[in-house]
Amino acid sequence: MSEKMFTDPSVPRGERFDGWGFTDSGLDIDSTGAKLIGSRYEMSGKRLPYLLNWANGVLGTDLVLQPEFQSQGLTPINAAREMGSFIQALGSIAWSQDETARRRHGHGHALEEVYAIRHGRLLRVPDMIVYPISEAEVQSIVQLGKDHKVLLVPFGGGSNVSHALACPEHDPRAIVSVDMRRMNQILELDTENRVAHVQAGIIGSELQLELEKRGYTLGHEPDSNEFSTLGGWIATRSSGMKKNRYGNIEDLVLDLRMITTQGLIQGKAMPRESMGTDPRTLAFGSEGNFGIITSARVKIFKLPEVQQFDSVLFHDFASGYQFMKELAKYPPYPASARLMDNFQFQFGQALKPETTGWKLQKSKIERAIVTGPLGFKPDSMCACTLLYEGSRAEVAAQSARIGQLAKQFNGFRAGGENGKRGYQLTFAIAYIRDFLMRFGIMAESFETSVSWSELPSMCEAVKQRILSEHKRLGLPGNVIISWRVTQLYHSGAAVYFYLGTLVTGVKNPAEQFATLEHAARETILEHGGSISHHHGVGKLRAGFVKDVKSSAGLAWIEGAKQHLDPDNIFGIGNQ
Repeated sequence: MSEKMFTDPSVPRGERFDGWGFTDSGLDIDSTGAKLIGSRYEMSGKRLPYLLNWANGVLGTDLVLQPEFQSQGLTPINAAREMGSFIQALGSIAWSQDETARRRHGHGHALEEVYAIRHGRLLRVPDMIVYPISEAEVQSIVQLGKDHKVLLVPFGGGSNVSHALACPEHDPRAIVSVDMRRMNQILELDTENRVAHVQAGIIGSELQLELEKRGYTLGHEPDSNEFSTLGGWIATRSSGMKKNRYGNIEDLVLDLRMITTQGLIQGKAMPRESMGTDPRTLAFGSEGNFGIITSARVKIFKLPEVQQFDSVLFHDFASGYQFMKELAKYPPYPASARLMDNFQFQFGQALKPETTGWKLQKSKIERAIVTGPLGFKPDSMCACTLLYEGSRAEVAAQSARIGQLAKQFNGFRAGGENGKRGYQLTFAIAYIRDFLMRFGIMAESFETSVSWSELPSMCEAVKQRILSEHKRLGLPGNVIISWRVTQLYHSGAAVYFYLGTLVTGVKNPAEQFATLEHAARETILEHGGSISHHHGVGKLRAGFVKDVKSSAGLAWIEGAKQHLDPDNIFGIGNQ
């Protein structure tokens, strides 16, 4: 038996326990304006002189005032249940009942959860955490779960935004979180067949670094890459920013291993096979309901010879939409292409760092040309940020095609610097969200996928519904609803929405915001969108599942659950 509680991996990594990100990074303000502290990102350490005035204007607030929500520290949690017999049975398997670690394993990073850990309370968190280091230890933990009648919750990076880690408040059993982050090794690198066997607990950015040392890449880069894990990607059907070149997670995984209460689900890493119904597909989107994913065999690619950023300005979103629709018809595709509406374009401009000297003069001249002779209007123009990857010939072909399409839709090539900055802003968005909460501003992103024919009308319908719902709720100030088109498909695209509103003086602000977001999701489904493109269902969107899956389909899923987990050991209750 281990006599000393294990130190949670979040601690040495420097992760925050009161919100998104790392303790050495975040947004702050003083009398001179806003600044992203730390040194992790290209924006870090730079003043953002335009952000506060812009935010004050669009939201109708004043961010230099005293914060609306003064955090009193992390909220208290339920006491851990006595787990002596279970701990004794663990033997040498690492474990912890540390209060901070338990709190961290009881939530993801949805806005309501961050608000709860700062200003409310989590209804229930795990009673303990176990930290397996091998598949054999995972098998032992699952057997102990059966023997001791405890509820097991697989935990990867804890980056979900779907309430997937929210523990069932009234379940009478003890809850044990199974943190997979010690299982973080590349077990095998088959360079001839370009396949890697990787443990499921590896963090995305760490996997990226380890493969790069060997001259390879997986090409999967979700916004949560610094925190999410390979197992989490599979369990949520993840998608990354470079999907257009490398595919989604289900395109990259050739085989996986998942421990269930009835044994191991596995296959063989074949290029493709026709073998009837494949039980491994249950793991994709399983969200902790069927078992614990321990490893996967994934495709790997040689590091691209060239990586090049680019950007294109369009006179309006309609022109940009037609550009994206045409781009999706045939290759060559850029690794990443993301079209933002006018609001997000203005937001990007507000996040430009302070410049002086010739750089400042250059920026003023460029703006004068774009809004002068070229005829772009600041209140309607939008932008597409692009990333090309591949051989020199491939990148040249991608760039040439973008040039042709930009000309066809009256776009203007705005250069690589703007494209790179737009791409890297992704990593700052959640920091900004958590920062704004301090000042009574709640904001969140959510996504969907939709056909090309319904995309414009769906976006407009969501906007009108949010404006109407904001007025009905009587919320103060202005409400923001904007969108960007991200991953491209033959028949449609993924769309990210960004929602923000003032909640100063509002009773139960997180609940009011949730009402707004629920209304948006209702409208998305009414206008042809999906429950989610890659965030998953969790508990946040579980109420919509019956509207998109047939009764026979739901019965099939329930039948699989009953066979693989008859005692509901994996009883986190997602979907």
